[in-house]
This record gives sequence, structure tokens and C-alpha cells, in this order.
Amino acid sequence: MDIKTFGLKDGDLFVILNPFGDINPSSISPHEGLYRDDTRFLSRWELRINGDVPHLLSSTVKSNNLLFTADLTNPVIQDGKRLLRKDKVHIFRSVFLYHNSLYGKIRLINYDQSEVSLTLELCFDADFYDIFELRGVKRKQRGTRESPRVDSSSVTFRYKGIDGLTRYTKVTFLNRPDIISEHQAGYHINLKPREHLEILFSVTADYEENKNHLTADRAYNRALAERQRQESETVNITTSNEHFNELLHRSRADICTMLTETPYGNYYYAGIPWYCTTFGRDGIITALQCLWIAPQNARGVLNFLAANQAKEEDPRNDAEPGKIPHEMRSGEMARTEEVPFRRYYGTVDATPLFIVLAGEYLKRTGDIQSIEALWPNIKAAMRWMIDYGDIDGDGFIEYYRHRPDGLENQGWKDSFDSVFHADGTLAKGPIALVEVQGYAYLAFNHIVHMARLLGDRQIQIEATKRAKELKRKFHRAFWSKRIGMYGIALDGEKRLCEVKTSNAGQVLLSGIASPRYARQVARKLMEKNFFSGWGIRTVSKDEVLYNPMSYHNGSVWPHDNSLIGWGLQRYDLKEEVLRILSGLFDASLFVELRRLPELFCGFDRRPDEGPTLYPVACQPQAWASGAVFLLLQAATGVEFEHQSHSIIFKSPRLPEYINWIEIDGLGFKEGRVNLLLERYKDDVVVKVLKKEGEINVVIYK
Repeated sequence: MDIKTFGLKDGDLFVILNPFGDINPSSISPHEGLYRDDTRFLSRWELRINGDVPHLLSSTVKSNNLLFTADLTNPVIQDGKRLLRKDKVHIFRSVFLYHNSLYGKIRLINYDQSEVSLTLELCFDADFYDIFELRGVKRKQRGTRESPRVDSSSVTFRYKGIDGLTRYTKVTFLNRPDIISEHQAGYHINLKPREHLEILFSVTADYEENKNHLTADRAYNRALAERQRQESETVNITTSNEHFNELLHRSRADICTMLTETPYGNYYYAGIPWYCTTFGRDGIITALQCLWIAPQNARGVLNFLAANQAKEEDPRNDAEPGKIPHEMRSGEMARTEEVPFRRYYGTVDATPLFIVLAGEYLKRTGDIQSIEALWPNIKAAMRWMIDYGDIDGDGFIEYYRHRPDGLENQGWKDSFDSVFHADGTLAKGPIALVEVQGYAYLAFNHIVHMARLLGDRQIQIEATKRAKELKRKFHRAFWSKRIGMYGIALDGEKRLCEVKTSNAGQVLLSGIASPRYARQVARKLMEKNFFSGWGIRTVSKDEVLYNPMSYHNGSVWPHDNSLIGWGLQRYDLKEEVLRILSGLFDASLFVELRRLPELFCGFDRRPDEGPTLYPVACQPQAWASGAVFLLLQAATGVEFEHQSHSIIFKSPRLPEYINWIEIDGLGFKEGRVNLLLERYKDDVVVKVLKKEGEINVVIYK
């Protein structure tokens, strides 16, 4: 079982600490460490008092995700003839990250009535392991780790990688240690009653040696200012339910944490620890989830992906002209192609979703200038859908990997066994996933609208034709009378995989399904075999490969549920939306920091118990954190019509445990409003609390 850990992130740097504030990788928690660019720059960081582990009182990450703190106390200490009882010295630890450095503080206060003498030791090391090594990939060779260089107040570790880069870890103590060696620093401490002492340190992960960095106070103030700026650019939401507010505030902090500056604008990194980098699908979906509360970040996601769109065929990286990348890595193993992910395009859905995000961004903001600048990339993405995505020319988008060690399945469920037939036989490609056809249908419709505004008549006509043809063929190919819903995929022989999965629920967000069949899908998803009590499972319990502990074949994913909820509201199925929202909210009451994880196990909900956690789920995970915002949008029916500067609420609903929601700063560049959505008997009324600029609020019942 994985032990509880805490994570912090700033830019490309992140740290995983145990509850004591230590880094002590073990078989049950192998991922602890300080990382940059998929490399572990610090693999050990342990505090000892007279050689023993302090006692833990409590630890947490502050609500803005900037600071880890731990309260500890001394074990029993035998100092010559004198015995110091436990819990006499308070040991406070804090850690934060800023610009490729970890800053830390250790403060000791003596609460004994006599003077205390003790030794404080810090043990450290840097193994420079690639994150794929920690995930189990075996290496034939590694680079050279040189002997650490020691001076009176610092230790520098150096690693020459086989990729030609030299990586440095520098541990610096502002209070000069009494003893310092290659892997240890020690202090002899004497404290009078109520006297306190602070030890300050920093750990820098870099590619240059002896680089100057800020003092801790200045670094923290800058980190805090940057976080406050990010949060000020995000719509603020408060409700009558304090527990729900905790979920909202942590999710908002997590979204800001995963937001990472790139040369092309801000991008949502996927998750800590395994996916702290750019993923096409994850970044797009997170941007869609947060589009109504933070539209400016979608522009950064679009610009980054456009800059990295494939220009030519490259079978080793599954790249084809117009295709949007799946994953980009900068660690040693990716740079030496020991793993295929330096710039890897093995995803079938990121390209149509790129177009969807562009269209939704335009609807939300009216920013036609950005869309015009992206238009060559949008057209290239459409050409990929037609010329490369449709491998066999049947009008559906399929995938088939080119690189032997690339991803076998290339939808969001990319485990090797996630696409199968009813008897458990794994599907063989090329594979056409059901939800990807929905994405493509929505993408073509967005292109029609964008092309009309930009005056591109030829593209408008072609996209209109493609959307109509796809909708005409879709139902006949993917609907299964046997299971009463859409099957997950067509295999390479065009046989339908008649398996009940959540993929069918994601179809609804595109509008390709008729209202009649959408309601049938919704009914299936809400049955007990599908709905665990916490959310919709990826695979129904009555399927042969169902396993509640699997990654994709029976677990519950918050982002998946949010996309399904977004689709359900398109058909005005608000009761189902509220049920999904309530399940995930209830789950948040049982998890650390009120943080929804990447996924949790699909066991049935049991009385007086929380959901069963998936042991290596990422936390935070961007699209898990974005789930509550998309579900709130679906429940309240909020949409935007930029031409008339209108915010529209379609049949707004609130769950029974929320009496009111206040939304501050919602709008466009032309104007903003603060709104109150309040329950009134069986209805929800919308009140304008404050209005600035030219803006309208419209409610449809």
C-alpha cells in the first residue's frame, strides 16, 4: 500500500515528500524526491534528532498549494546522565519551491524547563534517476555520477548524462553546519527554556553550476504574488456549503499549480508525479473544463500545441502532418530515445479535440484574431482527420501504432487491454473508438462556424459535408441492440466491440446522438452496474474484463465523469448531472486535502466508508481538478454568446446540499458581473449583484 505523500510544484520543478517532510524512497513509496524535467535531482532528504526519527504531530499543504508544513517533536533523548522526555522540543518544518530551487526552514523551540542539548542531522543524496526508471523501465546503461563536492556550507552533486547534459544538485545551508560531508550535515544545538533556533537551507536543481538564486523571503513573496495573480484571473466561486467550498478552492489551487509557463503561453501540465509535462489530450480537456472560469489559459494551450503540431511523417514518433502531440518529455531516457516520448504523437483524439477547443474558445471569448492566427493549424488538423486519421477511408477516424514500443491503444484509455470484445478478446487495429467519432463530429461543426466567420467558403463546405456524412453513418455502425447503448469501438475488421463502457457517455458531448438514444445511454450509465455511488465506472460490472482495481477497466475517473456530465446537459438531463456531481463531491469528503485524485477504484459505495483509492494515482491531476468546474457549468447550464455580450443560463439547477452559489468576475473583456444563483422552492433564480461594462444575463427555463 502506498503511504500518504505531499506534492508541491513550480514550473518544471516538483517535489514529493512524506508526512515528516522527508524524502525517503522505499518499495511502498518509490516516487519521493525532487524532480525537474523527468529527472530526480534529490533522492534523499532525512531529518534525524540524535540519530532518531522525530515524532510526527501533523503535516499538510496550505490551501494555495505553495507551502508544505510539518509539526514534529523530539523522541526520548538520553544526553549523558540526563533524560529528555519526548514532546519537549517542537520541530517545525516548511518547504516551498520557486524557479528551480527548493527552499526550506527547520525551527526548534524548547518547551522543557531546563536547557536542552541535541544533535540535528540532515542526510541527503542525488541519484539522478529518470522517472521512467522509477516506473520500472530497465536501462542498459546510465551516465556518470561524480563524487560530491563539499565546502563549508554546501554540497554539490554532479551527473553527466549519456544525453550530453550535465545536471547539478546543490544543497546549501545558510547556517553553517558544525559537521558537513558528502551526504550529511549536522548541528550541535543547545537551547535554553523557550529559546528557539532556525536552520535555513535551499536545494537547487539546474544545468549550470553556482547559479545565484533569491533569498527565501524574496522567493516566497514572488511565488505568492504569481499565485495570487493566477487566481485573480480565474472566476471565483463560493457556495452555501463550506465542504463544497473546500473542494472548489483546492481544485482551483490545483489548476493554478499545474498551469505552467511556456514560450507560447500557459499550459496545463497533466499530473504529479508521473505526468508533470505537456500532454495534448490532458491539456485540451483541462482547458475545456476551465474555459468558462479561465478562458485566457485556453489560448496558451492552443498556441503551444499549434507550435508543436507535426509537419511531416515520422513513423518512429507516430507523427503525421497536422497531428497534435500526445506527450513531450525532456528527461535523459526520452532524449536518448530509450522511451519514445520526447515528442510523441501516438494519440488519436488530441487532433479533433484541438479543433473543438479552438471552436469553444471562440464561442467563449469572441477572439477571432487568435482563431485567424491559428487557422492554418486548424486546417492542417482537419486535413489530418481526413487524410491520415481515416486510415481505411470509411469516414471514421482510426488509430494504429507505427512504432513497436509505442502505445498500443491511443485513446484516453490507453492501457493495452482497454479495448476488447464481449468475450474478453482484445481488439486488433486499426481501431475506431466511439467517442472519437463524436469529437470529430463536433470538430467539423466548429470548423463550419469558424470558416464562415473567416470567409473560407471551401473549408466550410467540406466540413459541412463531412459532419453530415459522419452523423449519417455513426449510429448504424456503433449502436448495439444487445447492450442497449453504443459499443466502445470498431476493430480492424469493422466488428463492433459490444461492451458497455463510459466511452459511450462521452459521445453525448458532441451532439451526434439523437435525444432518444442519448436518454438510453444516460439510463444505462446510471444503473448500479455502471454507477458506483461515487461516479460512473469506465466499464460496467457485468463485462468480462471488469476489474474495479484496474486502471481503465472498472475504475472511476473524475474527468471522464465531467465530460459525460457536460454531454448530459446538452440533452437537458440535469438530474443525472447532479447525481454525478454529488458522487464526486461525496468522494472528496474522504480524500486528503479535499483533492480529487486522477482516479479511484470502482468498488461499490459502502456505508460509512470512502472510495477505495488507486495506489499510484496522480495528485494533483489537472483534469481531475477541473472536473468540478465543468460539472458546475453543466448543472447551471451556463453558456456564452459573445456577439450580444450575453451570459446565458439554461434550466439552472443546484444540488440539494447547496442553497446558493456566488460567481464573481464572470464575463468578457467588454464587461463582467458578480452573480448569485439561489434556490427558490423547486427553481433557481439568478440575481445580478454587480455589473461592470456592457453585458447581459439571460435565463432560459
